[in-house]
Amino acid sequence: MNNVPIISGKKWKDVQVVRFNQSFSISFHQQIEYMFEINENYLQLNESYLFSTIAKRIEKFSASHPEADIIRLGIGDVTLPLPPSVLQAMHNAVDEMGVKETFRGYGPEQGYAFLREKISEVDFRQRGIDISPGEIFVGDGSKSDTGNIGDILGEGNVVAITNPVYPVYLDTNIMRLGKSSQIVLLPCGEENGFLPEIPSHHLDVIYLCYPNNPTGTVMNREQLKQWVDYALENRSLILFDAAYEAFIRDNEIPRSIYEIEGAAACAIEFRSFSKNAGFTGLRCSYTVVPKVLTARSAEGSNISLNGLWNRRQSTKFNGTPYIVQKAAEAVYSPEGQQEVREMVSYYMRNAEMIREGLTEKGWTFFGGKDSPYIWLKCPGGMDSWTFFDRLLQECHIVGTPGVGFGSKGEGYFRLTAFNSHERTAEAVRRIKQWEY
Repeated sequence: MNNVPIISGKKWKDVQVVRFNQSFSISFHQQIEYMFEINENYLQLNESYLFSTIAKRIEKFSASHPEADIIRLGIGDVTLPLPPSVLQAMHNAVDEMGVKETFRGYGPEQGYAFLREKISEVDFRQRGIDISPGEIFVGDGSKSDTGNIGDILGEGNVVAITNPVYPVYLDTNIMRLGKSSQIVLLPCGEENGFLPEIPSHHLDVIYLCYPNNPTGTVMNREQLKQWVDYALENRSLILFDAAYEAFIRDNEIPRSIYEIEGAAACAIEFRSFSKNAGFTGLRCSYTVVPKVLTARSAEGSNISLNGLWNRRQSTKFNGTPYIVQKAAEAVYSPEGQQEVREMVSYYMRNAEMIREGLTEKGWTFFGGKDSPYIWLKCPGGMDSWTFFDRLLQECHIVGTPGVGFGSKGEGYFRLTAFNSHERTAEAVRRIKQWEY
């Protein structure tokens, strides 16, 4: 062991190797000339995730005001318990796991056939959309899949993201590409109804989320068709986040991008059980990658994105647990469908209460009709964080500062409908009485 250890691509200086107790230690007399590298794109991110920053502010306020009765209308977490049919399915699945004949080990990374078939039938085919089980991939949350989808996309793409936006889209692309001209922000302001305008230049990848998080706005059929037509003409890819489709009340608003002709050839859709069925703690979602969706390789070959995503999932994902997938399957039973409708209606009643209260207050707001989010214009010209602090300190209510979703969110504030009727009504009462 007199040889200096060799590490490929690294240079070591003056290393002493010492043997003791059949193991080895390395002591350094001089500093290593070269170290391993980190992904420096991470250094371009904000120091902490938006909701982590909010949690720290709440924790600090609570420590100095332990008597404060804080109402949380900030993070989009649900408060109602899981539906009875879902609970029963989970109990049954747990029992199965305790019997040798029905025990399940590793499951398919793409998801069990029983769930994929239900999704295909109820969410798509019953609505006249031809999506097969083989185009559906069960996951553990839309946050994961919308962030991980970049694994199968090249680093040379120009990626368009709306502003304001759900932070995961932007942050995960900065992790891959850094802050560069390859990331294009599409401004969505009050002047254009918080909808992005069709660009005159070429974009490779476009993130769209409707009903929108954070603004609560929706795209009608014609508006979404314009984006599909653009993507088909420019051979672009749309990443369509439909996590809140269950909250759409207006039948004229598309609940899936695949309702638009040609979308299967240019779009990947993400959906979640988190908000409509209360799975935020259970974790289950799915991603649709149509088999007709292809891209060209550097050599000019047509490559199936369905195949690439399947390869990615098979390598880097162990699959959603059997117990969780049985719970998700129960959502598609007649009882489960009714329970989900009741749960969504419950939260939308909260949204209605917030809208009514803000109208009485005379404040300007958007959303809350076809989504669980209300996008409030900060009164008195306050900036987002000032309004956050004052609402917390003076009303003991937590929301989300709009600037946390991007520069076009400055001066706005997001409230959610995911608390109880009682707590939502109390929050509205406090806001109406607030003399800011």
